[in-house]
Amino acid sequence: MLQRVNSTWRTYAFWFFWISVVFFTVYPLCNWLTAKRGTTFNLYIEQELSIPFVPVFVWAYISLYLLFLVPPFFLKPARMDVLGKQLVAATVFCGVMFMLFPAKLGFERAIPDDAFYRSIFANLFEVDLPHNMVPSLHVTFSSLILFTLIDTQQALFPRFVFGAWFVLICASTVFVHQHHLLDVATGLLVATTFIRFIGRGERHA
Repeated sequence: MLQRVNSTWRTYAFWFFWISVVFFTVYPLCNWLTAKRGTTFNLYIEQELSIPFVPVFVWAYISLYLLFLVPPFFLKPARMDVLGKQLVAATVFCGVMFMLFPAKLGFERAIPDDAFYRSIFANLFEVDLPHNMVPSLHVTFSSLILFTLIDTQQALFPRFVFGAWFVLICASTVFVHQHHLLDVATGLLVATTFIRFIGRGERHA
């Protein structure tokens, strides 16, 4: 039992390290490079700009970071290996897309009047430039993790919780004006594609 627990956490630590290395190399670099480019695409429709800004959805948005702590409590090492490969590959792929389709957020970023939310959004906007749009890595990451968790659960309640969490994160990317609808759709497409082709045929015991 102890050996199995140790294996689970070793596997998790291995992939957490490499996912962090790849993400913190690719994501800020792509954002910085696009900010230097003279031309960017507006990959949204004008009607989207009327979507309301709902600050409370920031809790669902930042819950992605909590989500990264969940897999070792539900997944066996072999399944975490597959998920880790998917997350690393998807990060690199999305980085390539950010370079091929340099985009700019259409929403005007607004700092809420409420002092508490003002601090949260000010910090968020400071570290996240409005360029890594299509596909949404936020949606890609949450889809890969939550779809894997849903697939491994037999009981209805955890499947429902993970499904609701997925819906809330996807909705939050739009309601906090961090992404557009195309970003969400393509993020979901990337995740489902990588789920289909990476780890297919591998044992998940």
